[in-house]
Amino acid sequence: MAITHWATTRTEEQLVSDAKKLFTATYDEEPTGVWAAPGRVNLIGDHVDYAEGICLPFALEQLTAVAASGRNDNLVNIVTIMPGQEEPRTLSISLDEVGKGNPATWAGYIVGVIWALNSANALVCKTGLDLAVVSDVPVGSGLSSSAALECSTALAAVEVKGASFKKMAMYPVMVEATMRAENDVVGASTGGLDQRTSFYGKPNQALEIDFLYDEFSFVPCNFDDHGLALLIADTNAPHRLIDGQYGSRRGLIDEVTAVLRKEDSTFRDYKVDQILEKLAKTPECSDHDLYRRRVGHIINETRRTQQAVTLLREGDFTKFGKLMTESHVSLRDDYEVVTPELDGAVNAALSAGALGARMTGGGFGGSIIALVKKEDLESTAAAIAEAAETRGFAEPTFLHAKPSEGARRLV
Repeated sequence: MAITHWATTRTEEQLVSDAKKLFTATYDEEPTGVWAAPGRVNLIGDHVDYAEGICLPFALEQLTAVAASGRNDNLVNIVTIMPGQEEPRTLSISLDEVGKGNPATWAGYIVGVIWALNSANALVCKTGLDLAVVSDVPVGSGLSSSAALECSTALAAVEVKGASFKKMAMYPVMVEATMRAENDVVGASTGGLDQRTSFYGKPNQALEIDFLYDEFSFVPCNFDDHGLALLIADTNAPHRLIDGQYGSRRGLIDEVTAVLRKEDSTFRDYKVDQILEKLAKTPECSDHDLYRRRVGHIINETRRTQQAVTLLREGDFTKFGKLMTESHVSLRDDYEVVTPELDGAVNAALSAGALGARMTGGGFGGSIIALVKKEDLESTAAAIAEAAETRGFAEPTFLHAKPSEGARRLV
């Protein structure tokens, strides 16, 4: 059996210590505090957040921590140790230089948030920050390391620089700011699933997020109580959402959404053929089969997620697992975002006895999830690793995912 590699997760105390040490070594002073936000995993409902659909994610235990102190000028100084590297990486940028499309790099996830908060007049003091970043959220794995970075930065900025809004109003403002950083500054077209989960997550709870009504509710989600576990297998295949593939799919759905909005309707109001009939009268639908598959995923995935929420509340994990697998097939065949590595990992998990398995996140690389019996956690991971080795794929890394708390101040 292949050897399996499990990702390490530092305790909050270790993250605080590491973030403070990095901050002090770089800036020669203690930070004002340390804030953190988690990555997320989506149980079902991918690629429907930007189509006013329904998603069912939860926040992970793995955190990105930001140690921060305020500055009196417009500079934002960043120091971080990137995964797999030992030497710190530093960057300085003036807030005057930040705006749409700049910087379209990893730094944009940080300074873009501060820029967006300033644009919304959400901060009392609009000057810069000194920041040190450490993280246990796997990068490029479809587990939203970007949202963890954005949300921890937003919380740090709000508490260091002061909030212009009342406390209860700040979370929606921060969600909007983190989305603007990703969409406008970095140029990644995401729909807000990740940021909402990172801010609002709770232990043993998933979030049912309804993007049509811009509201969410908590759904009890404690697989341990039922002798089950959620396995994440990071395929370690390259994962990028800003290379045009994600945008091309969102662009098509945005076209259809615009047509439906002319009649004040949404995807939930129609069957696939009814929408195609409407598109036939417009120049948008140039490839009938392509639109059928893309629109079909949006409609069916939202319905699957509605059913999955009910099944999770009822504790019917057998049917819940089947919906997970149906979702994967739709993402593979209709939305075409599943790579051979992702599909191979799902097939290996199902062959090993998983109740259900699917890719999670945006696709084009990243991770899969598998709902398994707790006693089968190790053997399922081993089966996935062995299948990857047999096909010459990269060696997967594994996590045992548990619903956890959202963004917060650690010290």
